[in-house]
Amino acid sequence: MHYWIVLLALATPLGALAQDVADDLYVHGRIYTAEQRAEATALAVAAGKIVYVGDAAGAEAWRGPHTRRHDLQGRRVIPGLVDAHIHPIDVVNLGECDLGAQALDLPSLVRAGRTCLLRHPLPAGEWLSIRQWAATSGNTPSGDYPTLRAALDAIAKDRPIELMGDDGHHSAYNSRALAGAHDAAGRMVGLSRTTLDGIFAPQRLFVGVDDQGEPDGRVDEGARRLISDRHAHYDNQVEKLLQRPERLPQALNAAGLTAVMEAAFSPEALPVYETLYERNQLTLRVSLAQHQDPAHVLTPDGSPDYELLVARAVEMRDRFAHHPLIRADFVKMFADGEVEGNPFAIPPLHGNAAMLVPYRAPIFSRTAEGRPHLIGYAAPTCEVIDDAADERCPGARGVLQYPRAVQLEWARRMHLAGLNLHIHVIGDRGARTAIDAIEAARAADGNQTTRDSLAHIQFAHPDDVLRMGRDHLYLAYTYSWASHDPDYDPSVFPFLGTSDHDPYFEEQMYPVRASRDAGAILVAGSDAPVASRDPRPFMNMAMAVTRRLPGKPMLSQAQTVSIRDVLDAYTINGARMLGREDECGSIAVGKSADFVVVDRDFIALADTGAGDAVAKTQVLETWFQGRRVYQAHPSHGHRLR
Repeated sequence: MHYWIVLLALATPLGALAQDVADDLYVHGRIYTAEQRAEATALAVAAGKIVYVGDAAGAEAWRGPHTRRHDLQGRRVIPGLVDAHIHPIDVVNLGECDLGAQALDLPSLVRAGRTCLLRHPLPAGEWLSIRQWAATSGNTPSGDYPTLRAALDAIAKDRPIELMGDDGHHSAYNSRALAGAHDAAGRMVGLSRTTLDGIFAPQRLFVGVDDQGEPDGRVDEGARRLISDRHAHYDNQVEKLLQRPERLPQALNAAGLTAVMEAAFSPEALPVYETLYERNQLTLRVSLAQHQDPAHVLTPDGSPDYELLVARAVEMRDRFAHHPLIRADFVKMFADGEVEGNPFAIPPLHGNAAMLVPYRAPIFSRTAEGRPHLIGYAAPTCEVIDDAADERCPGARGVLQYPRAVQLEWARRMHLAGLNLHIHVIGDRGARTAIDAIEAARAADGNQTTRDSLAHIQFAHPDDVLRMGRDHLYLAYTYSWASHDPDYDPSVFPFLGTSDHDPYFEEQMYPVRASRDAGAILVAGSDAPVASRDPRPFMNMAMAVTRRLPGKPMLSQAQTVSIRDVLDAYTINGARMLGREDECGSIAVGKSADFVVVDRDFIALADTGAGDAVAKTQVLETWFQGRRVYQAHPSHGHRLR
């Protein structure tokens, strides 16, 4: 459609306006509408809604005696951004001990931990929780600190310590904490070589060990529940946030976000959102993807209580069925875990994400800087030749978070109840299982139009990429992860593949363009606070376009997409996934006046080959329902008149 024809459609007056003049006019801008990728230069807003999109002359027709006129001074304007996979409760730094996701070697980690104890004095014996630990980069051992456990013991031996990974899947503990591990009956038995060979053998894949077979401190995924109460940490975060809950929307609005999906919602967080709404401080739309965990609600025979899980999900959905800003019509499932291994473990510990082929057993030396250097592979401990591998070689191909049959039944039950599915997938077998579950659920109820989605998709087989397209799934990629990084790569690539150089894994890592071409719908999920508490939307956009960190090699150029592809993922596509396309996601007549003013024309930068510069884009103003909810410091010299 021709540019001006699109603008004519956008400028059509809103039929049932309560007023015929605008409250605000915005002129002389570069406005990306996200409606068929059209551009405009002016817009008008009345009663919190957009009433005109077009040029300055047309906007002036909406001017009245009390209309405020804002000169955008040629700045780029985009629709309010939609983050379709984020953990808002953890985005706000509430003054905890926080490592900022820096890649630290173990001596540096010890110094940081000791500083935390000085700055955050705790009663004797109380837990020290250290957040935003970069679990998959750094952590280089030294002579004094050969393991994470030794490093944490050097911080303190008289209290339990937990390093909380910035990705939510990894932790590390000192000896005092490991000694507190308890069995299913609640008896304190400790995590040790003896218990790993005995009652905790099923968790062996998730526990790093040293050269004596004793835990080296790192514990991943559900095995952490043996040691620490994850809900207690979450409840404490919510309690602190409730003291000043407005910090949550302020942090998100500052990043340009006006709609989000809380990607693993727990009812404990409900008071935060409801308090914000009651105080008129909820300056964004929130969709709650309920984490209805089949491992936590069991029948007497030990199987998941699907009826109770569905009843809880439906009750929460119905609670917000008519709420203007909050919805709860998604449910969250983890198909598998994380792919990163630990090259410093002895022997190296591979990841647990579910893969189609077995993990390999790399042998590492260390460089002069202490980084792992691949020198070869050990022979496999058992041979894997077909899909019976999981029985003969437990964990050789990683593990599904729940058995395949449980995932399929969970998805079927939730779909029949009219809920949308949102599934975390990392490994290619995890992706295949999730797609199988969605397809089976759609076959069970005949509903092919649900807004089912996958998150992350770190690896996917080409056949499954085609299925994502055929099923028109929404894909919440975290685009900033799609790069080569010398601190990160040794934890992944040496453990994968069937040869010393297997291009499959690089080619199928975050298959963004291939899935778009197949017909899947790109959305965007920062997964904050993973890697950073800042949702970093413009860094994510830059990485989608470049697939590289500045100065680093590119990760599969064939999977790059255009700046408009990823901007649509962050706007109109995200709104469609959340079922809010009639309210937001584009700058169009009748929609909420949700938009963002930024400090540079990042679209033009990407179009001219300066994709790296997109990451430096700064939000100057964020508007929600016609109200300015964020303004950068006036020192930027951007004040609109």
